[in-house]
Amino acid sequence: MWHKVITLIQNKHFLSLAGNVIMSGLALVTMVFIYHALTVANAGIWVFFQSVLILVETLRSGFLTTAFIKFYAGATAERKAEVAGSAWYIASLITGLLLLLNLPLSFLVPYVQHDQSLVMFFQWSGLCYVSSLPWFMATCILQGEQRFDRLLYVRLINQLSFIAGVAALYFSGAISVYTILYAYIGSNVITSAYVFVMGWSGFTWLKHRSKHHVAEMYHFGKYSVGTTLSANLFRTSDTFIINFMLNKQAVAIYNLGQTLMQLVEIPLRSFAATCMPELSEAYNQNDRAAVIKVMKRYTGTISVVLVPLVIAGCLLADLPIYLIGGGKYVGTEAANVFRWFLSFALLYPADRFFALTLDVIHRPKVNFYKVLVMLAANLFFDWLGVHWLGSIYGIAIATLFPVLIGTLIGYYALRKYQWFGLWDVYVAGYQQVKAWLMPKFRTV
Repeated sequence: MWHKVITLIQNKHFLSLAGNVIMSGLALVTMVFIYHALTVANAGIWVFFQSVLILVETLRSGFLTTAFIKFYAGATAERKAEVAGSAWYIASLITGLLLLLNLPLSFLVPYVQHDQSLVMFFQWSGLCYVSSLPWFMATCILQGEQRFDRLLYVRLINQLSFIAGVAALYFSGAISVYTILYAYIGSNVITSAYVFVMGWSGFTWLKHRSKHHVAEMYHFGKYSVGTTLSANLFRTSDTFIINFMLNKQAVAIYNLGQTLMQLVEIPLRSFAATCMPELSEAYNQNDRAAVIKVMKRYTGTISVVLVPLVIAGCLLADLPIYLIGGGKYVGTEAANVFRWFLSFALLYPADRFFALTLDVIHRPKVNFYKVLVMLAANLFFDWLGVHWLGSIYGIAIATLFPVLIGTLIGYYALRKYQWFGLWDVYVAGYQQVKAWLMPKFRTV
C-alpha cells in the first residue's frame, strides 16, 4: 500500500495537479485577506492593477515559455545549456525593455490620477518585472525538466511569502493597496533569491547562449507571444471594459465570481504542463496519430472529470462568495457570474488543448489568428452586453461566444493535420476515466 502511495506522490501528473491545487488554494487565502480588508472600490483597484501587470508581463512569458519547453525538453545536455542561456538572454532583453518603459510612463502619472491602478502600474511595474525574472526562468527550466516537485517548492516560496506579508499587514491594521504591492515585490525578491541559492535559475548557462538558438526561439516566440498576449488580452478585456465603462466596484465583484473559476483552471493548468512534453515527443517522432491520441486523451479526460465539479459549483456558488469576499459581496452579481461561467466551462479543455497541440505541431500562426478573432468577438459582444444590459451580466454572457468560436477554429485546424471526430475526444476521455475507476476495463 505504501509503495502505491509513494508511486502516486512521485507521479508527474499528481505533482503538477497538487502544485496547482495548493497554489490556487493559497491564492484564495490571499484574496480572503484582501477582499475582507479593503473596500470594494480598493479591491477593484488592486484587481485592475494586477490585470494590467500580468497582461504586459505576457511579453516575456508568452515569448519564452512555450518556445523554451519545446526546444529544451528531451534535448542533449549541451543543447539544453544553449537553449537555457539563449532564453536567459532574451528574457533579460525583454525585462530591460519593460524597465526602460517605466521612465516615460512615470511622466504620464499626472494625467491618470483619476485611476489609481494605472498610477501604480506606471510607477512600480518595472521593479515587479525585474524582481520576478530569476524565478520565472527557474519555472521554465524546471517545467522543461519535468521536475514538478521543485517547481512546487518555488511556487510555494513565492505564494507563502506573499501571504505572510499580506497577513502581517492585515493583523497589524496597516493593509492598503500600496502595502500589498510592497509585499508582492518582496515575495518576488525572496523567491528569486531562493532559486539562485538552490542553483535552479540556470543563470550560469547565460554564457552558453548562441545566435542560432536565440534566432530559433525568436522565430517561434514571435508567434507564440502574439497568441499568448492576445489570449491574455482576451481574458482581461472584460476587466478593462468593466473598469472604464462601469466602475471599480464592478471590477471587484466580477473578478470575485471569475476567480472561482480556478475550479476549472486548476486541472487545465496541471495537465497542460504534463501534456506538452508528451505531445512534443510524439511530434518529434513524426507520429501524427500519436499526437492526436495524446491530445484526445487529455482533453476528453479533463472534460469528463469536470462534469461533477461544474454541477457542485453551480449548486454551492453562494457559499464560496461569502467565505472569500465577506458579507459585502452577498447579494451581488458575483455568484451568478460564477454559475454562468461554469455553465460553459466544459468547452475550456478543448479550446486549451487544441491550442497547445497547434503550437507543438508548428502551427502557432493558427493560434495567433484564432485568438485575434476571439478577442474581436469578445470586445464586440462585451460592448453589446453592456449596452443592452448595463451591468456585468452583459459581460459574462458575452464571453460564451468567443470561447465557442475559438474551440471550433482549433478543431478544424487540427483536422487538417490529422482527421479526428470531435465526439471521439469525449469518448477517449470517458474510457480513460473508466480505466482509472475500474482497472479491469483498461483500454486506453
